[in-house]
Order: sequence, then C-alpha cells, then structure tokens
Amino acid sequence: MNRTDDRMLPVLLICAQAVVWPGAPLVRGAVPAGSALLVAALVAGVVTAALALRRTRPVATLVVVAAACALGAGPLPAGAMAVLGTAGVALALFTVATERDAFTAVLCVVALAAWQFLQGISLHGLSDRDGLDLVLTALLYSAVCGAGLRVRRTRRARRAAEQLLKRAEFERHRLPAVERRRMERELHDISAHHLTAVVVTAGAALGLRDRRPELAEEALEFAVETGREVTRALGAVRAPAPSRGDVPSPEERLLDLVAGFRRLDQRVDCEIDPLPDGTVAEAAYGIVREALTNVARYAPGAHTRVLCRYGDTRTDVAVTSTSSPAGAVAHGAGLGGGRGQGFLRSRAREAGGTVHSGPTAEGGWEVRAVLPGRTATTVEPSAPRSYRVAQLVAAAGLVLQPLLPVLVIRADEASSTARVSAGVFFALLAAGQAVALLWLRRAPRTAYGMLLGLALLWPVAMALGNYGGPVLLPPALSLLATCAALATGVPHERGSDRPSPARGHITTVLLTVLMVLTVLVHAVAATIAVLDRGTAAPVWAVVAGTTVGAALSGTVAHLAGRLRSRRRQADRRAHDERLATWTEEAVRDAWTERRRIAAGLETTVLARAADMVTEAEAGRLDATATRAREALAAMRTLLDTAREGETEAELRPQPTLQALDLLAHQLRSTGRDIEIRLTDRVPERLPTAVDLAAYRAAETLLAAGGEQPAMLELDVDKGTLTLTATGVPRAAALAVQERLTTRVAALGGTVTTGPKGTVRLRLPLAVAQDTPDNEERHR
Repeated sequence: MNRTDDRMLPVLLICAQAVVWPGAPLVRGAVPAGSALLVAALVAGVVTAALALRRTRPVATLVVVAAACALGAGPLPAGAMAVLGTAGVALALFTVATERDAFTAVLCVVALAAWQFLQGISLHGLSDRDGLDLVLTALLYSAVCGAGLRVRRTRRARRAAEQLLKRAEFERHRLPAVERRRMERELHDISAHHLTAVVVTAGAALGLRDRRPELAEEALEFAVETGREVTRALGAVRAPAPSRGDVPSPEERLLDLVAGFRRLDQRVDCEIDPLPDGTVAEAAYGIVREALTNVARYAPGAHTRVLCRYGDTRTDVAVTSTSSPAGAVAHGAGLGGGRGQGFLRSRAREAGGTVHSGPTAEGGWEVRAVLPGRTATTVEPSAPRSYRVAQLVAAAGLVLQPLLPVLVIRADEASSTARVSAGVFFALLAAGQAVALLWLRRAPRTAYGMLLGLALLWPVAMALGNYGGPVLLPPALSLLATCAALATGVPHERGSDRPSPARGHITTVLLTVLMVLTVLVHAVAATIAVLDRGTAAPVWAVVAGTTVGAALSGTVAHLAGRLRSRRRQADRRAHDERLATWTEEAVRDAWTERRRIAAGLETTVLARAADMVTEAEAGRLDATATRAREALAAMRTLLDTAREGETEAELRPQPTLQALDLLAHQLRSTGRDIEIRLTDRVPERLPTAVDLAAYRAAETLLAAGGEQPAMLELDVDKGTLTLTATGVPRAAALAVQERLTTRVAALGGTVTTGPKGTVRLRLPLAVAQDTPDNEERHR
C-alpha cells in the first residue's frame, strides 16, 4: 500500500464515524449538543493526526488513539466513538504487528485488552453482564494482531525470496568471470613453475654441456617428468573435481589473510565460521582485508580482533582494534586514497547487507557489517534484554492506570450471586480455540478435532451462563474459528515443501471429510442453541437454516484457502523457475568459457608439451628446450587472449558431468550447502548421451529449490550410472518428476523416489555408445 492510501485510511474512518454519529441522529431529527460536537471534533482530529504517523511511530500511535477514544467516550453519547474506538484502534494495532516484532505486538494486545477491562471496572464496577463484549474485543484484537503478524511474515518471506533471486542473478553474471580467473590463475601457476623450470634447466644443461655432461641427462629426465605433470595439471584445469577440497575455502582465505597481517607484526585474534562461496564470502573477505589494512596503516601494533559469525538469518563481520601503542609511528598514514569507506559500503550493499564504522569507547576503531545468512532473510536487529524489561514495565504501568482513581470496587454494583457469567465460559472457549489455531501447523488433525469438539460446548456455555444476547452470535464465533483454520489449509508433512500426487489425493480426501464434519457439527450446535432458547419456527426450518449457513461459511473459507494455497504455490514455482533458469544460464556461460580456453590448451599448449616429452625421451636436449619455450610462449599467448572472443549463442557447448563443480559453486553462492561426490568407479569419459542426460538430471534435482543441505552421489556399477540425491524434497513434485522421467526414459533409465527427499536415477551405459564422429559432434 502506498503513502497516499495510508493517508486516506484515517480520512475514511472519520467519514464513517461521521455517518454513524452525528449523521444518524441528524437524520432522525435529533441535533447533538454543541459541546458534544466540539469534543468529537477534537478527538477525531487527534486520532486522525496520530493514524497519519502510524508507520513511523506505531506503538505511540496505538497509545494515543486508545487514550483519545477512551476520553471521548465518557462525555459523548453511545455510538459517538464506535468507529474510531474499534476500527481506529484495530488499524493502529495492525500497524504495530506489521512494523514491530512479535513480542511487541502481543504485548500491545494483552496490555490493551487488560487496560480496557480495568477501565470498565473502574467506571462501572463488576456486574452480572454476560461479558460477551469483552470476548468480542479480545477476539478482534487477536485477529487483527494475527493478521498483522502474518502480513509481516509474508513480507519477510517475499523480501527473502527477492534477496535470494538478487544474489542468484548477481552470481549468474559473476560465475563466468570467476571460472575465467580460476583458469587464468592455474595456467599462470603451471607456466610460472613447470614450463619455466624446464626452460631454465634445459638452458643451464646446454650451457654446461662441455663441463657438466651429466646435467643433460638430468635435464632430460626432469623434462619428461615435468611434461607429464603439466599434462596432468592441464587436465585438472579443464575438468576440476566438483568437491571443495581443491580450492581454498572462504574460511581458509580469511585465516591466510590474518596470518599475513600477523607477519607484519600486527597482533590479530580471530574467530571465523565456515562461509559458503559467493557474494557473502567475497564481501566478508573484502571488508576484513580493508579493515586490517587500515589498522596496519593508521594504528600499527594495535591489538585487533576479527569476528565472523555465519548464521541462519544473518552474517556478522566485525573488526575491532584498540588504539596504537605509545611511540608507534604510522608510516602509512598518508598512503590512503580516501575511497576505503565507499568500497566497504559498496561491498556490503552488493551482498545485501550494511556496514558501519566508527570509534569505540576505549579509543580504538570498529568496522561492523551485517550480511545475509543461509536463508537470505532480511536482517533485523534483536532487542536487548533491558529494552524488553522497559517494555514490560511501561505496559504494566499503562494497564494499572485505570485502577489508580478507584482503589476499591463499588460494592453496591457488585453481583450478589455466585453464578458464573456466560462471558467467563465464552472466554475459556475462545482461549481453547486460540490454542488450537496456534497448533494448527504442528498437529493439524488434533487442532481440527479440538475446534470441532469446542464447537459443541458453546450451546452448553450459553445454557449454564443464562446467556440472553443474540442466540446465533456464540455459534457464529465458533464457526469463525473453524473457518479461519479451513482458510489456512492443511499443511503438508514437515520437510516437504511440495506434495506428491499421492499425498495431494490424501489431502483432498481429508479436506472433504473435514468440510462435512464442520457443517454437521456447527449446524448441530446452532440448532441446539436456537431450540434451547425457543423459537416459533418449525424444527426443520431451523435445521435447514443452520445447515445452509454453516455450509456456505465453510465453503467460502475452503475456497479462500484453496485460492491462497494455489497463489502461494504459483509464486513458489515462479521463484524456483527463475532460480533454475539463472543457474542454468550461469553454468552454461561458465562452461562456455572453460571450453573456449580448454580448446586453446588442446590445440597449442598440450601439443607442445607432448612434443617436449617426445623430444626428451629421444634424448634431444636442444629440441626439448625449443619445445619447452614454444609451450611457454603458447601458454602466455593463451593467457593474453583468454579475455578475448565470445562464443555465439547457438554454438555454446552443452554442459556435461565435468561441469558439476560449476553447478555446485553457483548453488553454494546463494547460501545453500551442496555436496557432490563421485566414486572412483565413475570413468573420466562417458557416452555423450549419458553424460549430457546425467548432468541435466543433476541440474534438475539440485536446482528444484529448497534451503536444506543437499548431496549428490554418482557411482557406476555393472554398466549402470547411478545418481543418488538426498535433501531434495521438492524433487518429488509432479513437474520435476516428469522432467526427470523425460530425460532418462530415452536412454532406458529409471527414476525412483525414496523417503526424506531422496531421489535415485539409473542410466545404463551400454545402450548409448557413440561413434567417434558422433562423439565429437556432440561435444
């Protein structure tokens, strides 16, 4: 809702209040007194002004609106504060629930209900009134608070999904560059160590051939060993293992960074949690590096503490340093360019977080960043305990305020009987229904049983409490709670985000049975209440009316729940499809970069390295040195041209199982823990059709969505490639199963689904053998 609509709501409330009073009395010919109109105008102005500011100060707005309506209700006639006292207070309470945390919202509900109860006692004393107004007030406030908390949770989930998509989109563009830099780095290491060593060794042996002839033999042996090592290293560059053991983890990089500053005589302590690859890890590394650099530059010798905590909803990064020791000289104080703080903020902003820096109370300096965690949920600071205590004290003071003027309840208005009023029974039944609604997600069948059982007790409470109000109001309250449960739908088993077809059929049957029981139970309860009060209508008319009313209410609630569930599933499918599409594009682009650079390796460097080994094995040292120089020159040329050239979209190669490391990297970068294992029985080269189908199946399984850790294991046994995925409950959805079956059925494969999100695929290798020409065409 935009700002214009927010400002219009208080105006609409004022208009509605004017229609109720003084509009209705004026239509009947009764003109209110001028003093009453003045008081009503003053109260309406205060309420409107407060509600206009409810987004920025929701709790203060609630206090002002409730107090103004209570003060205005005293001198004004009945109905003068009806709209503002109910809808106005409810709007303020709804804003508190949406803008503040759950503890504050619940505390406001309890305090407001207790304050109104004690306010009534102080003004009117205890009486034998039914107390249904108190129950209705509590139900109104609870419903408004629950709706506000639900809206707040929905907003947080939507923001978390948007943040996750933002991270995935950023990684989609980042992954090809990361892969290119990885290959450049590893190729540079190979050229700088292996090939350069061969050139230097061969040159030295040639220069000392006359005086040290034995060096030639050693140089030839070294060239053979090094050439074979280059071939193995280049093969690893083209197809790295999907496990994370070959590259330093973000935790290891941070520890190496701290160790480097310790070598500069900086006193640095650190507590670093393991981080996933991706933007959060890159931002944390950049923030820590910039902060430690500033400490070394401006406060040499200061004691520094590095903290990195990775949690479910947030990642805390803090670098705190003391003041520099006395006599320490900051030699690098003038070397900064003044852009460090801007870089810190940009790094945190790209990762979806915030960063703050400033002096500490002890005279040091602190840089503190809050970044997204595993679930990419919007970071919200937790309130300290002292703040909670202050909230409770303030609430207690406001609640007890009505009792200050009246310390003793007037005995002449107190009840002279020991009979329990119907309001007490209604309050107990409403509390039981509230507990059942709270347990609906954890134990839905038990919660529905409690709701239906309590529905039959409302006519009993009416009879025991001698209830004299509207006869259909208590059964309607009971039906309202059951309809609220129906509107939420029956949740699936925990750990399963999407129902399988079998579970969906069971859920439909349960909902149908539940609908029938709801109609029967509430129709019986309403019929008993009406017949017990007495009516001139025939029994069949009462039964028909209550049955139709319960059926209509239940049907509307059920349809609303179905519509909400379908909309939520559609949003989740759209989110998962976008995430899967970006994952596919990121891996495809990174795989294209790898194949482009690998093609240069195969046509130049690997050929020169093989020639070098051949010449060395033949004992020709001069030719060996020449081939080594050619291989080194080809490597440098490849490094210089690695950033040049783009592959046309229609010529981009299809990823194979050798791209699993790219897939795992992309998924880990969005905060999900992915582990991929290949047993020793999986050959390096598979039939092309099997290779392509296996990768697409693995991509479908891992990119199906979810936040829990997942593991993919590949094994070959008796001519069959087996893919076993665990921690992928959404892969049991019908659409995912259809895609998997389509991919493996053409090769004679099978798909089986196990418990706890386990999916197993089997692909036979014998039926998909390729000819060399067909193999090369596919690759």
